[in-house]
Formats: sequence, C-alpha cells, structure tokens
Amino acid sequence: MVKENLMTFNRAKKYLVGGVNSPVRSFSYVGGQPLLIKKGKGARIYDYDSKRYIDYVLSWGSLILGHAHPAVMGALKKRIDQGLSFGATNALEIELAAAILEAIPAMDKIRFVNSGTEAVMAALRLARGYTKRDRIIKFEHSYHGHADYLLAASGSGLATLSIARSRGVPEEFIKNTLVAPYGDSEYLIRTFRKYGSKVAAVIFEPVGGNYGVIPPDISFLRFLRSVTSKYGALLVADEVITGFRSRFGSLSEEFGITPDLITLGKIIGGGLPVGACAGKEKVMRYLAPLGKVYQASTFAGNPIVMQAGVSTLLTLKKLQKKYPNLRDLTVELTGFIREQAGEYAVPLEVNSYGSMFSLKFKSREGFKKFYKGMLDAGVFLAPSEYESNFLSFAHTGKDIEETKKAVKSALSRVRER
Repeated sequence: MVKENLMTFNRAKKYLVGGVNSPVRSFSYVGGQPLLIKKGKGARIYDYDSKRYIDYVLSWGSLILGHAHPAVMGALKKRIDQGLSFGATNALEIELAAAILEAIPAMDKIRFVNSGTEAVMAALRLARGYTKRDRIIKFEHSYHGHADYLLAASGSGLATLSIARSRGVPEEFIKNTLVAPYGDSEYLIRTFRKYGSKVAAVIFEPVGGNYGVIPPDISFLRFLRSVTSKYGALLVADEVITGFRSRFGSLSEEFGITPDLITLGKIIGGGLPVGACAGKEKVMRYLAPLGKVYQASTFAGNPIVMQAGVSTLLTLKKLQKKYPNLRDLTVELTGFIREQAGEYAVPLEVNSYGSMFSLKFKSREGFKKFYKGMLDAGVFLAPSEYESNFLSFAHTGKDIEETKKAVKSALSRVRER
C-alpha cells in the first residue's frame, strides 16, 4: 500500500474499531490492508493513491446506476440548499412512496426507515403484532440484518468471520427464532405441525445474497406462500438486496409470489441510507399511529435520501427495458470465469442471478490469491466468498473485457503452487 492509503488507514485504526465501521470492510477474510476509497464515478472507484478500480461491490449492491450518476447528483445539489432534515413529512417521501407502490402494485402502504436492518425489524414486529404470535422462521445462511433475534445461523459478516451467532446476544433473545434448511419442504411442514399456531411469520430472500449468491428455488418459495396461508402466518420477503435489482420492482412478483410484507433498502436510496417496509393495508394499519405496533425514527423519510431515491427510480423506470442487458453482461462475465477456471484446473463455484454473482473456491487460500490478483489488476470484488458482487448500468463491455484479462492473470496465480 502506498503512502497516503497507509497513512489514512493508520489514522482510521486510531479512532475506529479495527479501522472500519462494518466488519467485512476490514479485509480480514482475504488479509492485507483494506481498500480505502476516496471517490467514485460510473463503474470506477479511486483510492487515496489515485489507483483506479472497476467496482463490483457498488456499496454492497446499492448503486445500480453506478457512482455519482448525473441525474441523482444534479437533483441532490438542487435539493440540499433547502435543508437537510426536518423530522416532519415532506413531499419527497410521498413521491418515493408512490413510485415504489406503483412498481410493486401488490403492496398498499409503505413505511420508510434508515436501513435494511430497521426495515426487517419493523416488518417482523408488525407480523407479531398482527398475528399476536411470537415465533419467526428464517432459513440457514440467510442474513436479515443485525437485530439480536436474527443472528442465528446467519450469512454475511457472520459467515465471513465464522461466527454462528454474535456474542452479546442472550439465548432468550433467539428462543423464538426457528431456523430451517432452505428448500426442505418436509422439514418446514414438520415445523408448522409442531409450532404452527405460534408462528407469526416466515422471512425469506427471493435470491440469497449473503452466503454468496443462492439461486432461487421458485417451487419452494411458492410452497412458502401456501403453507404460511394455511397456518395463518405472514410471509415476509426480504428484498433489501433484490428489490429493483433484476427488474423494476419486486423479484417476488416475478416469481408469482405475493408476500404479506416486503422489506426494501439499498437501491431505493440511490446510495444513501434507507430502508422500507411495504405491505397490505390490512397489516400495515396495525402500525402506529393507526395501530398499536410502535415504530419510529428521527431520520426516516429524510428529504435528501428521498430525493436520491426518487431520482434513482425515475432513471431506472426509463432503463427498465435494459435490465436484460445487465443480466447478459453478468452471464458473459461469469461464464468466462467458469471457463477459465476449467482451463486452469482451479476448483471454483460461480453462482449468479440477474446482475448478482459470487465466487467460492475449494480453499480459502485460493480465494485470497485470486482476490489479491484481481485487486492488483484494478478490479474490486467483495472481500469475502460469502458476499455478493454486483453489476450496474454503468458497467460497459469494455469493463467486462478488462475484468476478463484480470481473471486470467489472477487464476494463474491460484494454479501456481
């Protein structure tokens, strides 16, 4: 690491825990000094030594338009002079809510929060309040944020750090969280037969994104809809990652599934902190101030965030016919990686869906060598096999070709022993 990057990281370690504000950013899985980013434009980011990288992290999937998109940045510059936060309803909240609900017509009302974690917390509290039941069913390796009662058999940073459940979470906090193997209908039937009258909700991801990419089992997801309806539990779709990523709207809808509640985040904030819980009118009216399920936030509906979201969705609406192009670029890149892994005799599992992909090597050491090779060649991937990578509308064929060259070079490093 060159001088300014190193100086910046040393200063970060002096004031921030581990020099970071989120564990996976520490590069603990791949080793070495973490990447520190100074700026981004389009599909590229730049570190403090002015080295350029093709970015496939994209703020963990948030930046589907790429960095500093002109429509988003222009609208923010005009809006910011009017004030930053009011703690009161503003017209941009209404505009973003209307845009989301128009794109996801199965949902009637929405509540904005500040993160995906908060969105899931609100959805599950609402499910418990609506059903008057306590138990939640989630699936192994799924990650739904860092609420205490969901840190059981999780993915994302917990998988990266080989932590099954975070310390600091008392056993009684997760006693009402049931963990099921994904795709196992018989196991779920047995669980409902035993606990059905106590289960408030089943929460799922249409495409898993925090244990690498887990492709959808659509027949199983449709089964979830039928079994939850049979037992009077709510079905909650966690679309914090998948919402607006593979299509303009909800991925659940594309699969022919209508959940009772959908959580959103990432893309709907255009790169700023956001989350949302959307649902059917009969459920959403249980939220305060109409109902007795309490949820509140100082910064929810922040006008700056809402402006970024509105501008992003307006742009995406114009681009919605080009989602297949984004998928095709992903298929081209992941197909090449599989092909080259075969050529170099490197055991490598490549999973993808839409514009998401992940890479899992036979050994952690193999991934570390590959990752370092890609970084040296100017390609920034998620620094863990348990995270997803993403493409944006800013990525071009030229970016893919440059990435292919880096892949060949990096795989040759893995082969060398």
